[in-house]
Amino acid sequence: MFRFWITVISIFFTGLLFPIQACAASRLQDTGEKLVIVIDPGHGGDNQGTIENNHEEKQMTLTTALAMYEELSLYDDVEVHLTRTEDVGMPIKDRAEFAASVDADFLFSIHYNASLNHELFGSEVWVSSVAPYNGYGYQFGYEFLTDMRELGLFVRGVKTRLGDGGLDYYGIIRESVELEIPAVIIEHCHVDEARDEGYCDSDEKLRAFGRADATAVARYFGLKSSALNVDYSSYPLTEASDSFPMEITDIDTTEPDLCLLDFLDADYEKGSLSLVVSAADYDSPLLYYSYSTDGGQTFSAREIWPETDALTGAYPDTFTLNLTIQPGTAPEVIVRAYNMYDLYTESNCYVSQQVFPYQKAKEEDSLESPSGDTESSALEVIPVGADASGEKTVKKADQGISFATFLAICLIFALFLLILVIVSQCIARQSRRKKRYQRRKEIGNPRNQTR
Repeated sequence: MFRFWITVISIFFTGLLFPIQACAASRLQDTGEKLVIVIDPGHGGDNQGTIENNHEEKQMTLTTALAMYEELSLYDDVEVHLTRTEDVGMPIKDRAEFAASVDADFLFSIHYNASLNHELFGSEVWVSSVAPYNGYGYQFGYEFLTDMRELGLFVRGVKTRLGDGGLDYYGIIRESVELEIPAVIIEHCHVDEARDEGYCDSDEKLRAFGRADATAVARYFGLKSSALNVDYSSYPLTEASDSFPMEITDIDTTEPDLCLLDFLDADYEKGSLSLVVSAADYDSPLLYYSYSTDGGQTFSAREIWPETDALTGAYPDTFTLNLTIQPGTAPEVIVRAYNMYDLYTESNCYVSQQVFPYQKAKEEDSLESPSGDTESSALEVIPVGADASGEKTVKKADQGISFATFLAICLIFALFLLILVIVSQCIARQSRRKKRYQRRKEIGNPRNQTR
């Protein structure tokens, strides 16, 4: 009977909870009957933006913005504007004031990204730190980045950045919010990183980004289009708040709290090493990791932290790092864990207690000894830096050095003998001269003697 009532209660609460889970989150922003959208192609004129990999951001943003404009214009009851349609410079404040002059409901600033060390990759959205604009930006950013993830790009999150006085750092966001206009910066991808560059290397791909931007905007506002035969009026958005900033968007100015390495397994014959990486950041999710096998002198390119989700802040605090180790080395492994704001913490250094041997040395050790017994299965430890061909090569090198030394000694000895002969001849000649002179002195000059 007890089990029966437990089952009944479970079914009852499941029935109550199911509608809640299926219920769509409310759309925070109320725009009224007519929607006015401003698209801002970033940079322009003398301000080129990033020019890495032969790209020019000011032209890229204009191409994407024009495609976004064309696509959004196909939706019903929408008025769309561009801050610029040509390659002209425009101050940040003027862009925000233009949006205010047309009574804009939202300003979308279009950008492409690059990093100082060319190591970052992925898409991100920058939003205001001020409520309710933070919540508006988060709901849109969630839609946009979900599309980018489906496209294959890595998601770096919806984020805020603060400047002097605790105000929003980015001018287009700060100036727009001051005029009570929601604004976000869309960073589509990094043009200087190989994993992203292929998404933006043609005008058609740039236009595809613009159409994707328009679709995310349409879902965010719940738009309909008779021309496109789509209806997003009932589209559910992610949960957000218009009363306080979303915690997931809070800027994190501190490094991850910890990063640790533990030995798991090693196969010295196959050259594989497995370590357990444990890390945590209590303020923002971990996005990347990189590793060094030479004690921190060099690090690998950044890799995605397994199963991380920058939109929800979820990430596993441990994963197994499998490394292939170069033969003839004893690795010293350090891992860096990077958070959503690209700050990192280094792990402890794991030092291998054994050198990973060469394959040829392993094969030679498996040969039978002259007595017929099989040699020990323990692999020979070859010092770091030894020649890849193993012990025999080292011996040949030693023999070559000994022969050269022998030749040098012979030459030096021959030169010494030659010098000794020359010196001996000089001494002998001088001795003969002295004897002749002494003999003449004793017998005198025959020309001066009387006959």
